[in-house]
Amino acid sequence: MATKEAKPKALGAIGGMIARLREDRNMTQAELGAKTGTTQSVIARIEKGEQNLSTETLAKLSKALNHEIVQISKGGTVNFRIEGGRKLSGTIQVRTSKNGAVGVMCASLLNRGTTVIKNAPKIEEVNRIIEVFHSIGVKAEWKGADLHITPPDRFDMKSVAYDSAAKTRTIIMMIGSLVHRMKRFDLPQAGGCRLGSRTVKPYHYALEKLGIRIETDSKYYKISHDGLKKNQEIVMYEAGDMVTETVLMAAALIPGTTTIKFASANYQVQDVCFYLELLGVKIDGIGTSTMTVHGIAPDASGGIARDVEYFLSEDPIEAMSLIAVAIVTKSSITIERCPIDFLELELLKLEKMGFKYKILKRYKAGNGRTNLVDIITFPSKLKALDEKIHAQPYPGINMDNLPFFAIIGTQAEGETFIHDWVYEERAIYYKELDKLRAETILADPHRFYVKGPTKLKATEIVCPPALRPSVIIMIGMLAAEGTSILRNVYNINRGYEDLAARLNSLGAKIEVFRDL
Repeated sequence: MATKEAKPKALGAIGGMIARLREDRNMTQAELGAKTGTTQSVIARIEKGEQNLSTETLAKLSKALNHEIVQISKGGTVNFRIEGGRKLSGTIQVRTSKNGAVGVMCASLLNRGTTVIKNAPKIEEVNRIIEVFHSIGVKAEWKGADLHITPPDRFDMKSVAYDSAAKTRTIIMMIGSLVHRMKRFDLPQAGGCRLGSRTVKPYHYALEKLGIRIETDSKYYKISHDGLKKNQEIVMYEAGDMVTETVLMAAALIPGTTTIKFASANYQVQDVCFYLELLGVKIDGIGTSTMTVHGIAPDASGGIARDVEYFLSEDPIEAMSLIAVAIVTKSSITIERCPIDFLELELLKLEKMGFKYKILKRYKAGNGRTNLVDIITFPSKLKALDEKIHAQPYPGINMDNLPFFAIIGTQAEGETFIHDWVYEERAIYYKELDKLRAETILADPHRFYVKGPTKLKATEIVCPPALRPSVIIMIGMLAAEGTSILRNVYNINRGYEDLAARLNSLGAKIEVFRDL
């Protein structure tokens, strides 16, 4: 009986994905039918989950939609073949953020009710967390574009999916929620992007104020406490995003007040705050570096039980990515749903470099809190700034937006100086732009200079083991005349949903293919 039920459920999930991909490409069912050698009625049945699917049909749909719908084999890596030098046009919407999604996912473990994360990004990073959730007993399932999460009465931490957890640094945030359900548990050591030394000391120093101990061995974080401490004041060792979110989760179910100083006020932190407020937690100072959490008493099981829906805010890093695409390809495109509060300084720097754009509309995100705008870009002649460009905690230039100035600098007259002071290794990956004929100097692991304007040339590059450096190479390939190959794009798919096909809708030509 279970097998018979599972098949329609799987077909429904695949059908929902196909419908969304088709709609993203502004394609009718009849047009998709024509592209795959079938009819509108067959496509309608497929999208409803009422049609059996052969591997041949899936291959045809994948080709027509330029998206690998089902991965049949784990062999080989996924790559992009990019025909560069094309002007782009049209309209594209910014999707919800990876970082916001994984933060709210970890916070949802506080809630024994069902959390529905609206319009969650279907990306590899989210998939890894779902795999970890499933392994410890959390029910997490897609219903259309929404992710439904229901934690169990008891977490099975001995069965945690180690390989999935080790691929994402996000796993460490689960500490903040799980301490309310267990006094002792182990979590796999976190992975994610390779960006130099990323210590757990900030977590240790902050959480010890709440009575939480973190010890490490070669593979695991060992978490323990003998009771959580009330009415604490915590000065953060650094204004990190994930460590701030972890402390917010830990403080949420500690009755009394927890004050967090030198906290991150970044977009993903605000997403977690807005979600915790839906659970009944009051937080003063959201959007500032000092927050006071008015914790609520957990129920008898150590949690809280509410069925809630949360609308994630849009991703300012994806918005900046699309702005960089427009600048480097010298294109006029409309970028909708940009979270302007987290882009203002980046846009000001670009304005002073000569970037021309116009804000067309202002409105609120689905959560009713985040401010969004629609932007139209115009081809612009850029000039390098005299001053260095560097990241700072919000409201400074976002740490993840800084790399885009490296590829933008290739098209600006003069020398752009980027100071990537946060990470020991990320600026080293910017040197991969030299393979596109960029003129750069890596002065040390933190200081990077790029001369422009440069006419970029097509080449073949393997993605570095970091998300944003991989994306700036992809953007450079969009501008480089000729056909480039970008290999092993897993890191891009960790943070961006369906990016190649969405850029193709603007006139890019990116083919997704897999090594045999």
